[in-house]
Amino acid sequence: MTVTIYHNPDCGTSRNTLAMIRQSGVEPEVIDYRANPPSRARLEQLIADAGLSVRQAIRQKDTPYAELGLGDPTLSDDALLDAMLAHPILINRPFVETPNGVRLCRPSEAVLDILQNPDIGPFTKEDGEVIIDARGRRLV
Repeated sequence: MTVTIYHNPDCGTSRNTLAMIRQSGVEPEVIDYRANPPSRARLEQLIADAGLSVRQAIRQKDTPYAELGLGDPTLSDDALLDAMLAHPILINRPFVETPNGVRLCRPSEAVLDILQNPDIGPFTKEDGEVIIDARGRRLV
């Protein structure tokens, strides 16, 4: 089974998602999308397969979103994609691709919906939030 995560190691959500994938018994292909951004076609495919609009796939927080004027509702998808490729930090994360589908895993536990083995045992996020308790019950 191939699992790919477009990862930012500086992001807690991305680190939690990666930890859940690994706890499911899979070592994913980890792509630091900031250093190795996807091609335009690949990014468009990830966004479409996740059921998102291009605008929904843009990260606003801690990015040049405002400075670039990307909140302008008249900007086309092509213009938004151009900005995302020129500034990969604008690509929201983490995107995860598995044989069961593609998700933008925000919150991180969204990854459980597309893992082959979502029964990963107890899991607590870095911030202390319990996602799966000691009895294996998903709390979120």
